[in-house]
Amino acid sequence: MKTKNTRPVIGLTLDCEPAGGWSKMPWYAIRQNYNDAVAAAGGLPMCLPHEPELADAYLDQLDGILVTGGAFDVDPAMFGATSRHSTVTTKDRRTAFELALMKGALARNLPVLGICGGQQLLNVVLGGTLIQHIPDEVQGEIAHEQPNPRTEAGHVVKIAPNTLLHKIIQSGEAAVNSAHHQAVRDVANGVIINATAPDGVIEGIEDPRYRFCLGVQWHPEYHITPADKAIFDALINAAA
Repeated sequence: MKTKNTRPVIGLTLDCEPAGGWSKMPWYAIRQNYNDAVAAAGGLPMCLPHEPELADAYLDQLDGILVTGGAFDVDPAMFGATSRHSTVTTKDRRTAFELALMKGALARNLPVLGICGGQQLLNVVLGGTLIQHIPDEVQGEIAHEQPNPRTEAGHVVKIAPNTLLHKIIQSGEAAVNSAHHQAVRDVANGVIINATAPDGVIEGIEDPRYRFCLGVQWHPEYHITPADKAIFDALINAAA
């Protein structure tokens, strides 16, 4: 039984790497700024190892979840694709865990925030599809894998009016960083596109059927604008 905490407990999904580099054994990792952003907004960050069969047990302890990004992709078979682009790489156990966690959180109507790859998985869970490699399908001059540091903006996004995201950031535009080669292609019925890049790439989604179900393609944990901080504030407020 979860004891009541004055801070909403937010589960954050870890990345994983095989043996080598930092450790001679397989290891988990997460950028500190994910946790810092949750704590600064008033939440209690809890990092979650990849144990798909324990997803419900984790959720018993949580008030909301944040599915983080990473340098890997959703398996195209998960959204019905019959081919797989040569650039696609997967982390199957991580995805299996995040899938179970996200489905369980939505079934409980817990607040869900998906960031970058987390938005892409959220879209698939909600019934949508993905672009497997943006440079092959989108004409334009925007570098969605920006060459400048992630602590700086790479481009702007247009925020759709009358959406949860617009209500959160109180603006029709936001400057964002960008670190992805895949993106949302189609959304399912009922899912709202709340942000787009100038080249038409979908940068944000939400599902109003849930109390807080939001995905953004950029990385607001860097807090490069007040809009980024507002997203974390909204997650914690929804989880309180």
